[in-house]
Parts: sequence; C-alpha cells; structure tokens
Amino acid sequence: MEIIVPRRNVIWAYVIVGFFSLISVMTFAIHEYYIYLSAYLWFGFIYGMCLQYGRFCFASAFRDLFAVGVPRMVVGIMIATVLFAVTSALVAATGWSTFHAAPVSIHAAIAGLIFGVGMVFAGGCASGSLYKTGEGNGVSMLVILSISITQSLFVDWGGILNKFVPNSWHESALQKGLPDSINVGDGFIDQYLAGYVWDQPVVTYAQSLGMEDDTLAGAMLGNGLAGVLVPALLILVAVYFFWVRKNYARKLSKEKTTAIGIADHLRGFWGMVMASKRTSIAGLLLGIACGLQMFVIEGLRMKFGVKNAGTILVRLGHDYGISAKGTVFDPGYWYVTTQEAQWVGWMLQKLGMNNMDNIYFGWVNGIPSPAINPADWMSVALIGGAAVMALLHGEFKFKAPTMELALWAIIGGFLMGIGSRLALGCNIGAFFVRTANGDMSGWLFGLGMIGGAYIGVKFFNWYTERKMASEMAGFDL
Repeated sequence: MEIIVPRRNVIWAYVIVGFFSLISVMTFAIHEYYIYLSAYLWFGFIYGMCLQYGRFCFASAFRDLFAVGVPRMVVGIMIATVLFAVTSALVAATGWSTFHAAPVSIHAAIAGLIFGVGMVFAGGCASGSLYKTGEGNGVSMLVILSISITQSLFVDWGGILNKFVPNSWHESALQKGLPDSINVGDGFIDQYLAGYVWDQPVVTYAQSLGMEDDTLAGAMLGNGLAGVLVPALLILVAVYFFWVRKNYARKLSKEKTTAIGIADHLRGFWGMVMASKRTSIAGLLLGIACGLQMFVIEGLRMKFGVKNAGTILVRLGHDYGISAKGTVFDPGYWYVTTQEAQWVGWMLQKLGMNNMDNIYFGWVNGIPSPAINPADWMSVALIGGAAVMALLHGEFKFKAPTMELALWAIIGGFLMGIGSRLALGCNIGAFFVRTANGDMSGWLFGLGMIGGAYIGVKFFNWYTERKMASEMAGFDL
C-alpha cells in the first residue's frame, strides 16, 4: 500500500538536509580543515538513514528472538557485519584503515553482559536509541541522556568504588608514567584502564594466524573469513536450527508428501536470510558506508598531515578541551557512546567540575566544545538522517514516555553507560566495528551482550507476569 506523506514532512526533510548542507558550506568557507568535520557529519547522516530504514536495533533483535522467536533483525545484523568486514578488509589491505584493535580479556564479555541487560531494559541499544530519537521517541531521548550522564560521571568516580580495585591494578596504573595532571590513583576507571585493561594483549584473528592485518591475505582470510564470516554463519545456523527450523518444516510438510531433506533446509536457511529485503538493503549500505568512512578519514588525515583531529582544532584556534597529549576523540570510523559522554563532560567542566584529571577525558578523548567536535557532528547528523527517513516514510511522531517507560529508560541507560565504559565501547564500537575488523574482543563483547539480552528478556517476562497477576488480583472475579 502506498504511503501518502504529508507535504509538511517533505518540507521538514528538506529543512534538515539544507541545515546540514549550510553548515558544511559555511564552515568550509571559513577554512578547508572543516571538511574533516563535515566528513563525520555526512557519514553520520547516512548511518541515521540506514538505521531508520532497516529498523536496526540490537535490543529489538535479541528481544524479538528470545521473546517471540522472530530472527529478522539478528539476521540483518549478521549481514551488515559480514558486509562491513568485506569493505573494511579491502580498506585495511590498502593500508588506509583507521581501525585500532582493543585489549582482549574476560572484561569485554562481562561489560557486554551488563550492556545487554541495559539495552533490553531501555528498549533500545545505543545506536538504536539515537535513530529512534530522530523519529521523535521520547523514551529514546531519555536513554541517550541517561547513558551520557552515567558515562561522564562514572569515569571520574572514586570513593567507595576504589575499594573494589585490586592492589595489582593500582600499582600497575602508577607505573604507566602518566602526567601529573591525570590523577590516576584516585579513580576506579583510571586504575581499571591503566592497571588492568592496558596490560591485556591486543590480538586480531589475522595476527593469531601469523598474518599481518594490512595485507590482503590477513585482512580477507584472517580477519574477514576466519574472524567474521565463519562465526556469523555459525550464529545464523544456530538461529535457524533453534528458532526457524520447526516452523519451516511444519509449513513445508503441508505442501509436500516426501520427507524433508537437507536441500529443503538449505532453502529454508536462505529464505530466513532473505526474509526482509529492507533490512538486507540497509545492512548492505551500512557495511559499505562504514568501510568507506575509514578510507575517507585516513585520506583526510594524510592530506592535512595529522593523526588526530586535536591537531586540526588547535590549528583552528580551538584549544579548549584538548587532552594532555593533544588529542580529542577521533576514531576514524562509526562510534556512538563516547561523543555523547563528551557532551555532558564538557557541560560539567563549564559548570566548575574538573573533568580533565582522568584518563578518559583528560588523557585520551578530551572535551572540546560540541560545536567543533567531529564525533559530535556524526551523532547529531545521525539523528537528523533518521529524522529525514522517518519523515519521508510517514513514521515521524513525537511520543512522550510514560512514567514507567521513563524509569526503565533511565535504568537501562545507566547499565549501558557502565557497560560501555568497561568495554571501551557500545554495541557499535565494542561489537559491530571490532568484530567486522577481526578484533577478538568484539565477539567476546557480543557473546556477553547476547547473554545479557537473554537475562533481560527473562526478567521482563517474569516482571510482566507478576504485574498482570497483581492487576488481576484487584478485580473481584
């Protein structure tokens, strides 16, 4: 059925695109360096459109799978991951990849578990909440706010949390030689990062097989084939076997009189993969865009002779909020949660709180003004891209949250904020990007996230049953 889109929706879509276009043109007119920020902006816009079009949300994926047995979104996520792996492998083989692997240890799985529970409670993952914000979803806005505030405060917390810091972490952190401006011995996250995480090995699948990440064999066979395609296929086979097979066989048995064989199940598996063209198309575009962003950002770094956007901001005269080593958060690829934490960190710094004495802000990411922060431009544009797509499909509508949903959004956002900082990323930075680039920590976070989602779904089933029983008890039947 054809959807009739109101004229005002089309006008607002043009306004949003025009606004971002005006920003790109005007800032480029000031200095060509701003094209670096505009690159982040337009890739964020593309991500927002793809996410909204494909309804990509990790929370929805696992909730739908575990609660009602619908695999569509899990399949879509696997498709996008495999396609991103192909494009990122090609970029890595050219030597232009901006990706850097993360330390590998059990901390990634534990953090993923916490994050997984949180995203089910909140009703959306980090990226899903961003694009749903672009649809006017008030619950998602609260989720983003909760994640942001939690992260910005958690990275500077000490006090009672320091009681959980092993002495080995404390001693190792002090030996890292960080500048005096970073009070590394007085915060949980600082000691966790410098005293534990940084001491863990950084390994990709290519390296574990004796290959180099920036060679065609290492990128395609080591990281792409062994690190992504094989695990993704195993997950898809498991999804088909446990959630799709019985229903497919039951439906097929009504159409044929002979026994159902392997060939039939292969057709059923392929049908599961191709069940949603909209999700598959979005996954294809996401995969291409994610790989292309790494190529473009590295090209701009080479053009301007920089390794980090902090140098560009200093050259432009924006030295406020630059980290102690002269950097700002500039991953070079799609990321979500850190730039939102920077929004709140910058605001708290302006209000008098010292947010530059910790590793997260003060040593690595900085807290530049949101107006000239490349990753901030990406997230704002992601919301805008999602809004444009929602407007053009008649799916934009502001939805105010109920008190109950608002509470779950805040709790879920809190857990996702904690999980993100323990994992050094969210469902995008710690899973999607790392997994697609052959980082071993990516699947660890993913397994933890799946386990957390399962716990979250089971909890909500129990909670809903208790709530319904309580409400029914109020009736005199």
